[in-house]
Parts: sequence; structure tokens; C-alpha cells
Amino acid sequence: MGLKVARRGLVPPFIVMEVMRAANARQAAGGDVLHLEVGQPSTAAPRKVIEAAQAALAADVIGYTEALGIPILRDRIARHYRESYGVNVDPARIVVTTGSSGAFLLSFLAAFDVGDRVALAEPGYPAYRNILSAIGAEPVPVPAGPATRFQPASELLDKIDGKLHGLIVASPANPTGTMLSRAELADLAGYCARRDMRLVSDEIYHGITYGQEATTALTVTAQAIVINSFSKYFSMTGWRLGWMVLPEDLMRSVECLSQNLFISPPTLSQHAAVAAFESRDELDGNVARYARNRAILLEELPRAGLVDLAPADGAFYVYANVSRFTNDSEAFCKRMLSEIGVAATPGIDFDHARGRASMRFSFAGSTDDMVEASRRIRGWLS
Repeated sequence: MGLKVARRGLVPPFIVMEVMRAANARQAAGGDVLHLEVGQPSTAAPRKVIEAAQAALAADVIGYTEALGIPILRDRIARHYRESYGVNVDPARIVVTTGSSGAFLLSFLAAFDVGDRVALAEPGYPAYRNILSAIGAEPVPVPAGPATRFQPASELLDKIDGKLHGLIVASPANPTGTMLSRAELADLAGYCARRDMRLVSDEIYHGITYGQEATTALTVTAQAIVINSFSKYFSMTGWRLGWMVLPEDLMRSVECLSQNLFISPPTLSQHAAVAAFESRDELDGNVARYARNRAILLEELPRAGLVDLAPADGAFYVYANVSRFTNDSEAFCKRMLSEIGVAATPGIDFDHARGRASMRFSFAGSTDDMVEASRRIRGWLS
């Protein structure tokens, strides 16, 4: 019979990582690749962050920290909410985590039991669904489209049968880049409060928006689980550091889980991240480049025949309907990588039911790469 393999590990792969592996293999074999698949900045961490890390290496033993994070960083994150959103957050409610991925795992474990049902919009970030499945909770897809700007809405939630125990929202969202207004967030927070549902707000793309500012769920409710990260706006993906703001009733559970699962977040990254908040000029320069890249793709992809695009209000993605060219986005992306060296992510990573007709382009890379990728795609599709 062989040794048992636990079912919790049989979740689907994170397909974007599979695409990145194929792209890296092509490069290793001598082929050129334009990376429009992975959602990470192409820039290094800010200069002040690197300097703070070097200073910490010279002066600190880099041992374990408190499971919830070093006090100076928790205090600085609280100050960030006052300065950026006008919201007062007690540093005692802030938990520093091993990336936003650690925050999702800790919050889901603390908030949901085996069998609990958690709603999430599709298309959406696949790790929500896969982490929930791995811990024995049930992800409940909410099919969202242009009518609600690919976001969940109360009228869509009303169509779901059975009790829901939670709702995950993301604004700006991955893969669509769409955003929720303050009124829409308030409506969803009220919906959850009336039904005793946990609201989880993914805010990791805050700071990367075009024409409007993102709203934190903390402006409409103190009961939301708010998750953010140093990976996207702060350009620190490999430093593996995130944070969350929790309602008080979850603090002790998360602390105990964090002690046992992680001991503490990466110490060097925590010391360095304090300086990230003093690097706005450098970071806003990155966002200006994303805005130029976004403009290029929004102009050039329709010229290539990809005319049905989700509103890219924030983040660094364009989500495109490719049904004019294929009903198998995974095979389509493999062909595009093989034939013209452009890596992008098939929509089935984000939407199991409808994703075979869509794909995601990341514009977090260089502007030159966006220009060249657009040229190649236009020639290939024509």
C-alpha cells in the first residue's frame, strides 16, 4: 500500500510559480524571457532598508524576537495607519508575520475551524483558496465579473446557499487590479457583522494605485482582519515580511499559533523594515514606473486584439479575456513562452470555472520590457 501522504498537501499548485520555473529553465538554456508572469517588483529594496540591514548585521546577534514582532516595528506600523489613513491603531493589535502568506495562514487558523465556509471572489488570489483547503476549511467561490468590477458584493453573497463564516476581500485585487470604495467596504463589513462572519481584508497592494487612493477596512470596522506586506509597494519580496491588524479577540490565538509555527518573523528583515517607511520618494518612483508600464499595456494589448481588459485601478496587473484566441489559457501561455519568450500567467490560476479564457500580465518589470513584450505579442497574435 505504501506510506500515507496527507490529503492536506494535495492542493493545486500555485501555477504562476510553475510558469516562473519554466521561464527560468528557458533562460538557463540560453533563451531570452520577458517576465510578465510574477507579481513582484523588479527593483531591490530601498537604499535605507539595505543600510538598516547592514547596520543590524554589524550590531545585533539576529536571534529570535517576540512572536508578534519587535516593538519598534509594530509602533512604526501603527504610526503608518495614523499618517496614511487617519486611523488610530493600538500597536498591541499589530502582528508582524513571515510575509503576508504567514499572515493568511495564522489568521485563517485562528478564525476558522475545520468545515467552516469562507467566501472569496473569483477571479482571485489562488493561495486564499489553497490555504483554506489545506487547513480543512471550505473556500466558497463568488463568481464576480464586470458588473461588480470583479469584486464580491452583497447581492452576489445573497445567492450563496448555506451559512458562511467568513469573507475575504482584496483591494486592489490580484489578478484584476480592481478596488473597493469606502462605501463598498462599509457595505460588506455591515453584511458580515449582521451574519457573524469574519471579514478578512487583503491590502498588500496599498500604495500602488492609479488615480485614487486605497481605503483600509479599518476605516469602516474595528473587527476586520487586515493583512498587508512589505513585498509589493515596499519592494521587499524576498525579505519575507508582512503584518496584520487583528481584532482583540484573535490576538492570543494568533500569538500562540505564531510561537509554535514560526517562533518569530525574520529578525533581520524586521530591523530593516523600520526604514522602509522613510523611503517614500524612492518607492513612489517605482509606482510612477508601474504607471508608465500600465499605460503601455492598456494601449498596446487592445491593438494586439486583447480588447476585453479588467479595470487596472491598482496593483501591477492587467487581466485579459483571451477567448478570441483560445479556450485553453494554460496551453496558450506555454506557446507564448515557447514561441516569443513572453511569460504570463493563465487565468485558471485565479478562476477555476472561467479562467481558461483569461490570462494575467504583470507590469512590475522594466518599461523597456513592457514595450518589447507588447511588440512581440502584437506580432504573434496578428
